[in-house]
Amino acid sequence: MEFSELIKTSRIENVTLCQPFKKSLVGILCVSGHHIMILQEEHEGNQFILLHSAVDSVEKKLSGSRGTLLLKCKNFCIIQLEIPGTEELQNVAESIEKLSNIDNLSLSYPFYHRPRFEVMEDGWQAFLLETEVTRMIGSASDDWRLSNVNKNYTICASYPPTVIVPKSVDDEVLCQSAEFRQHNRFPVLSYYHKHSGNVIMRSSQPMTGPNGKRCRADEQLLNSSLGKSGRGFIIDTRQVSHAKNAQARGGGVEPDVNYSMWKRIHQPIERRQYLHESLIKLIEACIDPSMNSDKWLSRLESSNWLANVKDVLTCACFVAQCVDKDNYSILVHGSEGLDSTLQVTSLSQMILDHDCRTVRGFEALIEREWLQMGHPFQSRCAKSAFAFTKQKFEAPVFLLFLDCVWQIWQQFPCSFEFNEDFLLMLSEHAYSSPYGTFLCNNEQERQKFKLSSRTTSLWSA
Repeated sequence: MEFSELIKTSRIENVTLCQPFKKSLVGILCVSGHHIMILQEEHEGNQFILLHSAVDSVEKKLSGSRGTLLLKCKNFCIIQLEIPGTEELQNVAESIEKLSNIDNLSLSYPFYHRPRFEVMEDGWQAFLLETEVTRMIGSASDDWRLSNVNKNYTICASYPPTVIVPKSVDDEVLCQSAEFRQHNRFPVLSYYHKHSGNVIMRSSQPMTGPNGKRCRADEQLLNSSLGKSGRGFIIDTRQVSHAKNAQARGGGVEPDVNYSMWKRIHQPIERRQYLHESLIKLIEACIDPSMNSDKWLSRLESSNWLANVKDVLTCACFVAQCVDKDNYSILVHGSEGLDSTLQVTSLSQMILDHDCRTVRGFEALIEREWLQMGHPFQSRCAKSAFAFTKQKFEAPVFLLFLDCVWQIWQQFPCSFEFNEDFLLMLSEHAYSSPYGTFLCNNEQERQKFKLSSRTTSLWSA
């Protein structure tokens, strides 16, 4: 497919661009395969460039011989283009709608982008687990090892080829445990607390089913990960009722009788299916021009967004306290181990480890906990709050995590090396980016599309 086939009108003069809190810009509208541009010939510095992939929805308003195009973006900005000529308006709107919804990943902009800066460090190689493991476990190398059991992604499609596991268990135990966990996401090390020797593990739910299926290899793997205290908490991010319903469908929880060294605690976090609706309600309240302070507070509360933030922070703080103060090791899981699990393990580490509150350390945290561990960015961040249609696997899970980080930064700004601008940048790149870092759903897909050689990493910027 050629991009030119989707562009009916590539150039329109005397187009007025209106953005919130900025002066309007009158110039030439240009539509290319990946960008919308407003250029001023007499003032070369005055220009506006927007990736098609940043557009969430397109709305048209006709008024006589002119029309207005509203571009509602995934970062919640609303851009207004006043275009002379209704036919030109229709053509541009149709082109942007098609170009912002191309399904072929190889046609996305990161595969065409060439940075104008000199790459000092290859971001694709910056945070490899093989080089990070020494910093992560320190003197505990006698107790933990790198396993290549998932080489060629034969055990778990959403795990990286290399994972950190207890040295006392062999790869055969890992394989048996993987068969017992949903999507084969067996327990692996997320964080080692050097002061106490306790750990945070992550996995998906066990497939105990209605008959209470047992897996001795899974029990052995978890018991081998316990620190000197010999005791641990299993933090289930589902409501008790949801866990019971999952058991009827083949999932379930770890039976107390088989995991006697572990105690299960439910710390409910809203399922991803409902996060999208919560975000939509929040954004609708934010852009409602008729809003007064009382109505705003009521709409904010009814969106449940801040309640979701509170639930995630409460769970993460509980995990951090257990590891640091109460001398417990932790296993975190929900159902799939792709969403709320990663929110909790990431925030817990950020609370416990000052290195995760530096720029490089936070980048390493996102790479290690989110990208390498298979959070499906391509599916979750396909659309945002303005989209007319909701896709099945879409959910602002990563955005909720960044909001939680922002809440902590608001209270302890001197404990961070970065500020909200850094968090906003990460949010925008997760939804639309010239870099390949957040493309695809897992490491296997990134390897299939050869992102490390065909695109530039955001961590190189």
